Amino acid sequence: MNTPLCLPPQSTDSGERLQQYPPPDTWDDWVEWDHKQWPKKVAKHYMLVPTVCFNCESACGLLGWVDKETMQVRKFEGNPAHPGSRGRNCAKGPATINQVNDPDRILYPLKRAGQRGEGKWVRVTWDEALKDIGGRIRKAIQEGRQDEIMYHVGRPGHDGVMEWILPAWGLDGHNSHTNICSSGARAGYAFWMGFDRPSPDHAKANVILLISSHLETGHYFNPHAQRIIEGKMAGAKLIVWDTRLSNTASMADTWIAPWPGSEAAILLAIANHLITTGRYNREFVRKWVNWEEYLKAQRANSKLQTSNLQPHGGDSQSPISDSQLPITFEAFESALKDHYAKYTFEFAAQESGVEARILKGIAEDVANCGGKLATHNWRSAGSGNLGGWQVARCLFFLNVLTGSIGVEGGTSANAWDKWVPRPHKMAPHVKRWNELTWPREYPLSYFEMSILLPHFLKEGRGKLDVYFTRVYNPMWTNPDGFTWLEALRDESKIGLHVALTPTWSESAWWADYVLPMGHGSERHDLMSQETHAGQWIAFRQ
Repeated sequence: MNTPLCLPPQSTDSGERLQQYPPPDTWDDWVEWDHKQWPKKVAKHYMLVPTVCFNCESACGLLGWVDKETMQVRKFEGNPAHPGSRGRNCAKGPATINQVNDPDRILYPLKRAGQRGEGKWVRVTWDEALKDIGGRIRKAIQEGRQDEIMYHVGRPGHDGVMEWILPAWGLDGHNSHTNICSSGARAGYAFWMGFDRPSPDHAKANVILLISSHLETGHYFNPHAQRIIEGKMAGAKLIVWDTRLSNTASMADTWIAPWPGSEAAILLAIANHLITTGRYNREFVRKWVNWEEYLKAQRANSKLQTSNLQPHGGDSQSPISDSQLPITFEAFESALKDHYAKYTFEFAAQESGVEARILKGIAEDVANCGGKLATHNWRSAGSGNLGGWQVARCLFFLNVLTGSIGVEGGTSANAWDKWVPRPHKMAPHVKRWNELTWPREYPLSYFEMSILLPHFLKEGRGKLDVYFTRVYNPMWTNPDGFTWLEALRDESKIGLHVALTPTWSESAWWADYVLPMGHGSERHDLMSQETHAGQWIAFRQ
């Protein structure tokens, strides 16, 4: 709990219960004693303004304590009315006050006055910067050079804005850092359900299975922590797979540390256990899995292989094969058993280094989940291994087999719990294809291949006339930072680099313009995240 217990100073009832937060009906004029005036009792009047944190993507709620005398923000604390965080914030939220008052923050638009990277800057007005940058964008569009305009963002901290603006400009110019972040796990989920992020209902689950350490980490997981503990206190079994004895692992009923990259083998062994013992939700699988298409594809493949093996003019008769399987659910179940039979606990133990008996115990817990299995993998094994997308794919397979999808205590698609408002009219879909972000030699890439951008520029595949970076420091984020340095300092490859940041970074130092964006409490953004089984939307101010 990062908020002190408080008793309203105006209260004279010695029996009044202490509160964790000021009641919402007092936020317009909350009174506290000025601790600097102790032992004198000097009242300080505050206006508590709800806002949203921007120090990860969880979008937890904050209250800005505004001194009504000076109209300056004195501190930030959790917002108990926020549906996601419910006032329980990590240290990054209250630390927003340090960012607001940072003596080294960038307060005004700056334009390069010397060579790139030389560190010479001159202050300019917003109008001057916007006219110069906008003029270059306009000229590029008029000359048909739309692919030379790129907006490269890490985690935007808002929903929808640039997805509206760039198509209105007619640009395929959006780039992200997702392919060095979470695209591995995203791909595994998307191949299952068309949505690339899960939304587990930890609080009402019977079994919670986590691959990596979610309790103490940021991103979406901070609001997960309290729901995981709620579920555990209600009797749920917590199973954690983590190579480290993390804070999350320390709370688990079962913790294993498999060899990195072997998680998929364990998951398939659990799936095989559910299938061979018949302890899967047969009706859910029959209703929601495309088993008919699977059998038809198997028959077609079998016929093709058979025809290719037959000698010219030979007998076309062959033993019963997949090409003669009936299109029935029973035939699918038989094929399912055959397909996964090789994934035994002994196989998984050899791959992972975890004893077979322990893996069987985990499988039994999953089998007994009663359709309430909450699972999650984000980066970790999904991003840290070649083929890591199979980890998320195999993990969600357990939700499918147990019927734990879209039900209380199960795992849903993120869009079912995230609410993004849409304008009544969107710009038409862009009909251009920018190969600097979506190179054709990577047709199965999931999200833009941003990690290759400086290499493409060095190869001469194209150039950028106007390049925006926001919440993104490519020289630091990417492992080949010096390659990015070579691209950022070469004006023939990047004509104008605009760094949208209130804080200096390695990449901003090589910009032509540095335009200070606001911190979380200084912006006007809409945010919604799949923090739990429910929808909400919040507003930064």
